Amino acid sequence: MSLLYKNVKQLVFDIDNFIDTVEQGVLVFKEGVVNYLNGEKASFADKIERIDRLEASADKLQRAIDDKFYRHSILPQNVSDIEGMLDKIDEIIDISKDNLYQFDDELPFFPKELTGDYIRLVDASAEAALSVFPAVRTFFREPAKVRDLLVKVYFYEKETDKIARNIKRKLFHDIKDLRLSQKIHLRYFALHIETLSDRAESLADLLSILALKMSI
Repeated sequence: MSLLYKNVKQLVFDIDNFIDTVEQGVLVFKEGVVNYLNGEKASFADKIERIDRLEASADKLQRAIDDKFYRHSILPQNVSDIEGMLDKIDEIIDISKDNLYQFDDELPFFPKELTGDYIRLVDASAEAALSVFPAVRTFFREPAKVRDLLVKVYFYEKETDKIARNIKRKLFHDIKDLRLSQKIHLRYFALHIETLSDRAESLADLLSILALKMSI
């Protein structure tokens, strides 16, 4: 087995671990938001600690991957594109961590009639992110198949937008017993959660372009 083949095999293994870590971060974010909405303080605190560890681990893995690309001159003609993609993957866990900390720092109050809507919102936004990871894995093995795997990402991103819009309409049209400041606060939390699906869509757009370049 050639040294180059060993290096490429190890690199793909490291990238899989990196994706696994970011994927776990999205799941922890989703569970953490649900914990907060349901008043499960101990479980929410546990998710804060877990996402801290996962984000730190993802950063460490990304640095190791970057080092291997340059030290072993793997895919030198594509390295800048792939690093851009890895940066966008890392943004997903960064956003997940930052948004979960927003709940911990600002302690928003959610009226019961909106709890279900916010749970649906975080479900859809997380699904958009979770749906992009199979396409990333496929990119390094069969880039021609990537675009077919991105359909779910765009579907869930649009669902997230719809749910967020409905939440905002309820806040400002239907719910009368909240102050305007509270409504604005909750609107921002809808935007925070939406950001995850937006980052997934941005990654999907880049993947689509890179897969086309790699397939030509």
